[in-house]
Amino acid sequence: QVQLVESGGGLVQPGGSLRLSCAASGSIFSINPMRWYRQPPGKERELVATITSGGSTDYRDSVKGRFTISRDNAKNTVYLQMNNLKPEDTAVYYCNAQIRTYSGGYYNGWGQGTQVTVSS
Repeated sequence: QVQLVESGGGLVQPGGSLRLSCAASGSIFSINPMRWYRQPPGKERELVATITSGGSTDYRDSVKGRFTISRDNAKNTVYLQMNNLKPEDTAVYYCNAQIRTYSGGYYNGWGQGTQVTVSS
C-alpha cells in the first residue's frame, strides 16, 4: 500500500515563507511526476507546480519566482518552498504523485492536505 504524508503548513504573515514536504512510502518502484496542487476557499483545486524525476519543473504563473519545487528521489519526497507569500496563496495544499509499484501497477496518490494561511 502506498501512502503520502504532508507536513509544513501553517499561519504566516504576508511576505513570509513556508516549506511544505510530502513523503511517499510503500511498495514504490518509481514516481514521475510529483506535483503540488492547492484549493483556495470556495474555489476549484488548481495545479501549482510539477517536477519530473529528471528535475524538470513547471509553475503556474502566479507563483513563478516565489515558489520552488524540489524532490529527493532517494527519500521519495517532494518539497515546496514558498517565499514572499501573499494572502491569495491561502489554500489547502495537496501533493500528488504518479507512482509505479513493484508489482507493476500504477497508483495516483494524494496527500491528506495541509492548510496554508497568509494573513496579518
